[in-house]
Amino acid sequence: MTFYANAAVEFFIEGGPIMWPLLLCFLASLVVIGERALWWWWLARRTDGKALESVFTAVASGDFKTAARTTASAPGDPFLRVVHKGLTHAHVSFLGAMQLEASKVLHQAEKRLWLLAAFITLAPFLGLLGTVTGIRISFEALGVGELAATRVTGGIAEALIATICGLVIAILCLLPYSFFNRCLSDFRSRLEQTINHLELLCESARQRGFDVAEAARQEQPRG
Repeated sequence: MTFYANAAVEFFIEGGPIMWPLLLCFLASLVVIGERALWWWWLARRTDGKALESVFTAVASGDFKTAARTTASAPGDPFLRVVHKGLTHAHVSFLGAMQLEASKVLHQAEKRLWLLAAFITLAPFLGLLGTVTGIRISFEALGVGELAATRVTGGIAEALIATICGLVIAILCLLPYSFFNRCLSDFRSRLEQTINHLELLCESARQRGFDVAEAARQEQPRG
């Protein structure tokens, strides 16, 4: 273990000063990836598809009180939260309330993804900067004398290490970034489907004589 630790330290030092900002990028990317992974895990744990289907069934039958109370009982589920906002604000703007709540949820889902996108671009550029400085050291060492060979190889090593580390960080960020973007796209699509489905059900209820706006007024908090 000590051998590998010493080898890692030597590798880091040989990479030159540019390794410090690369290390910061790497650590920050790990924090962002871990936080986003926990957020999506939390979302999966709190999403209740059966409860959402029961709400749709209640709305389709005109039982808006039951639908509103079911959605109010699970504030952690983003889909039920969006539906609840629509059901309790139908007397003002049914669709507008749902879209506003959906935009808040999507904002939470998109948090910090821009950092991964920045690291994907920044890390290779930092590696390239290390390459340039390492090559410069090698050229400056030419003709110095007996130490020239050592300094030339040291400069080349710095250039290669910086390039490798920059590319590795970018690749490690790219994979989870693509995965999170895919999750975000699916999440947005499901929210849109939920909003459209509820809008159609409520419109159908109105056509059959149910007063959605009045039901929404009754579910408004008193006081």
